[in-house]
Amino acid sequence: MAFLPASASAQTLDDPLGIPADISLLGEANPNVRTATAIVNGHVITGTDIDQRVALVISASNNQLSEEDLARLRMQVLRNLIDETLQIQAARSQEIEVTQAEVTDRYNTLAVQNFGQEAGAMDEYLISIGSSPASLKRQIEGELAWSNLLRRNIAPFVNVSEEEVNELLKRMEESRGTEEFRLAEIFLAATPENRNAVLENGQQIMQQLRQGGSFQGYARQFSQASTAATGGDLGWLRLAQLRSTQLEAIVNEMQPGQLVGPVEIPGGFWIVYLVDKRQVLMADPRDAVLSLKQISISFEPGITEELAAQQVQAFSTGVQNMRGCGDADAVAGSLGASVVTNDQIRARSLPEQLQNIVLNLQVGQPTPPFGSIEEGVRVLMLCGRDDPEVVGGPSFDDMMNQLEDERVNKRAQRYLRDLRNDAYIDYN
Repeated sequence: MAFLPASASAQTLDDPLGIPADISLLGEANPNVRTATAIVNGHVITGTDIDQRVALVISASNNQLSEEDLARLRMQVLRNLIDETLQIQAARSQEIEVTQAEVTDRYNTLAVQNFGQEAGAMDEYLISIGSSPASLKRQIEGELAWSNLLRRNIAPFVNVSEEEVNELLKRMEESRGTEEFRLAEIFLAATPENRNAVLENGQQIMQQLRQGGSFQGYARQFSQASTAATGGDLGWLRLAQLRSTQLEAIVNEMQPGQLVGPVEIPGGFWIVYLVDKRQVLMADPRDAVLSLKQISISFEPGITEELAAQQVQAFSTGVQNMRGCGDADAVAGSLGASVVTNDQIRARSLPEQLQNIVLNLQVGQPTPPFGSIEEGVRVLMLCGRDDPEVVGGPSFDDMMNQLEDERVNKRAQRYLRDLRNDAYIDYN
């Protein structure tokens, strides 16, 4: 489009700038105007609010989203923002205020956890991904407001008897040696009316998680359980504490690192991640503190596989002939190998393939060689081991708190459902 020369529009007293009555805009009327996407009991949720929260979710995933996936994500984020707004409004109506100091303190804590430094680094990161500090602080405000509301209005009216707690502790003692599981969850509430839409959203979340998305990030953004604020962490549980034979069967078949879902349960859908498992009231061998010597060789660039194999064979033979850890440095020197000693390695920090191998070694024994031409070949020699003490079970108070949290969570879901039913929500 060509621009008109200045003389093409006449200047008058009524129009000193000489602007034609009929103009054609070459850009947005006002790119800074934030149009409402939804109005929740008078509070405006804008497209910018959604964009910035979507950016937080995408940052938790290493994947590119298709236009269709992005549209679904935006709809889910809008629903989350509506719930968040209802939670904040409910708290304020009960004169439960979250102070700016509380929000800032939690924000600074997250900055230290994620960046190991002050909030400035996280500010810059959030802006760089298309989000903002204000968006994350709004989410924090919602979490604190809802937590405070539940603590005051629901938790005091949840009753757990001493008999219930003692019965669970007794059953736990009887199950000593059986397995317990460290779980993380994402709960998506559903009704018969929106079941299919929620299921589709759960399947989309599963796809993103399988492609490398952060479980904690998705749990914080999407889960409607009280564990959302802690990234979905359920802590250590025995199967019986799941209170569902369906879920018990699912979790019992899982291996650490495995993800399952969405599983339909009363009230919605459940996505579960098995972080770890161990035996009830028993010491976990993987908590043993090991003293290890790492003995390694590297290869010249361009070495042939045949020559590398010969060097590995000589290295392996030399290591097998060592007379314990005291002989390691001298023999390693004769083999052209290097030695690194570490006296404070927990077995569980080793790669899973090595954990059982190392735990089955006697002091002075090495692992089989492992590695590659590119990375070098190494062995680990066990030089000492401090086994963990037998762990005690949860205390009476811990078990009481767990039961109370379960019941508070169920009531919180009903409370939020009622807030949705009573809300005035206008969509654009």
